[in-house]
Amino acid sequence: MNNKPIPSDEFRKMIAGEEYSAIDPVMLEELNRVKDLCWEYNQLRPTLLRERHDKLQEILGRCHEDTFIVQPFYCDYGRNIRVGKGFFANFNFTVLDEAHVTIGDDCFIGPNVAIYTACHSTDPKERNTRREWARPVTIGHNCWIGGSVTILPGVTIGHNCTIGAGSVVVDDIPDGSIAVGNPCRVIKKVPLE
Repeated sequence: MNNKPIPSDEFRKMIAGEEYSAIDPVMLEELNRVKDLCWEYNQLRPTLLRERHDKLQEILGRCHEDTFIVQPFYCDYGRNIRVGKGFFANFNFTVLDEAHVTIGDDCFIGPNVAIYTACHSTDPKERNTRREWARPVTIGHNCWIGGSVTILPGVTIGHNCTIGAGSVVVDDIPDGSIAVGNPCRVIKKVPLE
């Protein structure tokens, strides 16, 4: 797994949820290294399952033998992504993992899903300083995230949830919910055993 420390004060600030410089040279080097790994993963023949899994283990912070991500897959650091057992993601899964992204067991991700943890100022002067901050995203066990869903920084999706296709998740979703829309809202509760 990709757990080797990055020797950067800015990286430590980023993981701690503090404001950090997005143009720190050490962090930019790591971003480019991981982009190369993602490119290599995406170029592997789909039938080379062992090689694909080995490459995912180089990229992700935690995955399991049954982790399956359909190519192409994109992420920033990789090391901040932890997926549970039975994880499946379809085409064009994109994760901006400046903060931790934790996904539980038996989760399914539809095509074109994006998870964002990076935050930027809405003030143009502040934004142009390249100062950013990040908020973690957590998805519980037994969740289905429909195609083209966008999950924004700081969101927690509970266990046993379904997020409808095309939704934009801006707030937490409680356990056992079916939620849809932009912004994503709970429309139904699923009985939990």
